[in-house]
Amino acid sequence: MKWIRAVLGLLFCTAVTLFLSAITPRYLAWAAELQLLPALLAVNIAAIAFILLITLVFGRIYCSVICPQGVFQDFFFALRTRIFRSRGGHFVPERKWLRYGFFVLFCALLLCGVQAAVALFAPYSAYGRMVRTVLALADGSAWAPPALAVSIVAVITFVLVGLLAFFGGRTWCNTLCPVGTLLGFFSRFSLLRPVLDTDKCVSCGKCERGCKSSCIDIRNKRIDYSRCVVCFDCLSDCKFGAMKYRFAYRRQSSGSAVDSGRRRFISGSALLLGAGVSARAKSLAGGPEAAPLLPRPVPPGSGSRARFFSKCTACQACVTACPNGVLRPSTDLAHLMQPEMGFDKGYCRPECNACSLVCPTDAIRPFAREQKPDIHFGYASVDLERCVVNTDGVQCGNCARHCPAGAIRMVASGEGGHRVPSVDTERCTGCGACEYLCPAKPVSAIRVTGREIHIM
Repeated sequence: MKWIRAVLGLLFCTAVTLFLSAITPRYLAWAAELQLLPALLAVNIAAIAFILLITLVFGRIYCSVICPQGVFQDFFFALRTRIFRSRGGHFVPERKWLRYGFFVLFCALLLCGVQAAVALFAPYSAYGRMVRTVLALADGSAWAPPALAVSIVAVITFVLVGLLAFFGGRTWCNTLCPVGTLLGFFSRFSLLRPVLDTDKCVSCGKCERGCKSSCIDIRNKRIDYSRCVVCFDCLSDCKFGAMKYRFAYRRQSSGSAVDSGRRRFISGSALLLGAGVSARAKSLAGGPEAAPLLPRPVPPGSGSRARFFSKCTACQACVTACPNGVLRPSTDLAHLMQPEMGFDKGYCRPECNACSLVCPTDAIRPFAREQKPDIHFGYASVDLERCVVNTDGVQCGNCARHCPAGAIRMVASGEGGHRVPSVDTERCTGCGACEYLCPAKPVSAIRVTGREIHIM
């Protein structure tokens, strides 16, 4: 039964991550919006409040049911029990120095705007990259230069997390995952929790051996509730009725006494995390000086470069959803794996809003298809030296004929009266149709550059 539950849970989380409902992706998007780090970056107060509420009531059930990375680990732990027919686990003392030290480091990096920390360790984004890399391997695009960095990181994450889960259960959750550490602090005060009845317990150790979080200490009859993910396996394993899931209004002397030093430590770290999110939120409205000038546009609806790069966790959801192959992972070290626009495979069609429907962090704001032509996220510029000319010495004019916004027109040049393309940058939306359809190869004679602030 546990094996079937693990497989079904993994399939559901994968479906949510990939937004398999292609026609109406928002039917599944609600699950992505309930991920904690994306909700923090999106300042989604309702989602944050919901996650904290269920944690304070039920414990870390979020990590067992909602987090796809957690379900992924459960699958590998169940695979181990299926292969060896024996779990053979044991209680492992909490590695406080590693767990809380890494959490503080993560908060500090977030406060400093080091987006790579979020991209690498946000559990939803990490799992999304792994799943989408599997699909990319299937169609042969995983090792293309723009996707190579994402593929390498995804493969390393898959191997590392998979091996840790296979041999140690929720080791990643309770050591390196910042979401697990933060929710672990709140779960210590949950109203409902597994409680060990010392009068009924015969110290058989079955619950300890089956605990995927290695948080049950049967020798001292205690449970580390900061690491317990409320999977209920211990309740079904116990044949003597010693393990109950019930209200716990009082702290249990055997295992739930609060370490006041740890409480101050995590409280300070949580404040640091909140300060980091708040500081970054205040910078989202920054103008051109708030972000470095980059050569490529970011997805339409982002508002500004600063806002987009501050909120994006590089989960690759928009890259997968883009039907025209325009969005691709950036190879720029400052924004590694975060999406940018490229027009070698297609252009951003005026009627498409797919990327805005799947972004869980609100880095790409939702917009209607009717609004798309009014969003100016880039502008084109022409390199006349590369411009293709016909036998009469006249430029081809392909860009002007196919511009959806009518921003390019052929004008007379000062030399011989030849007509050359001219771009009205105020009218240009940055869709990239001109660059995609330009016959000059391998480098297009017209190139789209992103605007610092998107114009509506």
